[in-house]
Amino acid sequence: MNPFRHIFLILWLVILTPVQANDNKLIRLATTTSTDNSGLLNELLPHFTADTGYRVHVIAVGTGKALKLGRDGDVDIVLVHAPKAEQEFVNSGHGVKRYSVMYNDFVVAGPSDDPAGIAAGSQDIDKAFAAIARSRSLFVSRGDNSGTHKKEQSIWAGAGIKPSGTWYREVGQGMGRVLQMANELDAYTLTDRGTWLAYEDKVQLRIAFEGDKALFNPYGIIAVNPRNYPDINSAGANALIDWITAQGKGQKLIGEFRLRGKQLFVPSAEKAVVSK
Repeated sequence: MNPFRHIFLILWLVILTPVQANDNKLIRLATTTSTDNSGLLNELLPHFTADTGYRVHVIAVGTGKALKLGRDGDVDIVLVHAPKAEQEFVNSGHGVKRYSVMYNDFVVAGPSDDPAGIAAGSQDIDKAFAAIARSRSLFVSRGDNSGTHKKEQSIWAGAGIKPSGTWYREVGQGMGRVLQMANELDAYTLTDRGTWLAYEDKVQLRIAFEGDKALFNPYGIIAVNPRNYPDINSAGANALIDWITAQGKGQKLIGEFRLRGKQLFVPSAEKAVVSK
């Protein structure tokens, strides 16, 4: 062998090996815009990295897109909030198992003058949506197959309404941007409480409706099935599940996370150890 080629190969291996090792410490997480917009992940992930050595690359999209990234093997793990879609993801073999992480609720944000009169109405979200449609008050929908969009669609269906017309705007945007658009249009929208609390001081909207049990909003975490994609960082995904569902680690930090003194999420994990 040419001695110069031999030296080149040795140098190449020396350079390449650390990169490969470092890649094993990177986790690709697809999650909802609400966990990102609220600031929760910015609080949690530095602690996770300090405890485990794993770094997390966050892709914040709607739940539908996050689950598609998991189905395509483009991420190692998903953290989303659409239980029915999550269970389908697991049942179809794309995910290993769903673990409960936390919950909050959805609220309807709207103009301060409440043109549909839903704040003075019943505690029935179907009736509130029916009043919005009846009054043809502007409503901004995420329209992006996210967990929030799925919940909104289920509410319209429960009210027996197929929203359409100039009063109903589907925009295909994340929750933060939708709140900004609703504010600009003086419109109603459905939002998770976490994102609302992160944006309430940036908009002139107010909570027009809240409190119906149907607005419960649970979040689950699922490792992508390594049988489908052998290059998935299964060890890293399981490490994140272990950590975020541990009472003294992720669960404690989720419960302590506050924005202007208000709790955004309630931890809900049962004891789960999956890495062994």
